[in-house]
Amino acid sequence: MRVRLLRVVGVATSVYGVAVSVVPDLLARPSGLVDEEGRVAPATRISLRPLAWRDAASGLALALAPEGPALRTAAYVRIAADLGDAVLLGLTLPDRERRRKAVAVSVGWGALSVLGLLGGAGRGGMAGRAGRDVSRSVGVGLPRG
Repeated sequence: MRVRLLRVVGVATSVYGVAVSVVPDLLARPSGLVDEEGRVAPATRISLRPLAWRDAASGLALALAPEGPALRTAAYVRIAADLGDAVLLGLTLPDRERRRKAVAVSVGWGALSVLGLLGGAGRGGMAGRAGRDVSRSVGVGLPRG
């Protein structure tokens, strides 16, 4: 597991979520959720705030969860949210080009979390620790990564 990558994704997601909960236009405008004059309707702002707060909370969990099962669970929640966003925004945004971009961004963030879960043969990762544990038990020194 690449803990540092998961932490960065968590912090970035949390900061973005807080920003959008305060200024929903940050998500509404790029998504095309505006009227003909480019204004965001009050109902749209209200609807986006819980979504943004979900991102803030799940990002915070990813940033702060202890390494191990809690961090993996936080990553799974973040991946599910990103993939859900990709599917729902891909099916419902009014403009085809904006749908494509929203799906790409959502899948991209989800992919970062997947990489964080799957990676980690480096010095601080599980494979590195396992190798050092085995080398201690058999008395062989393995090179450090």
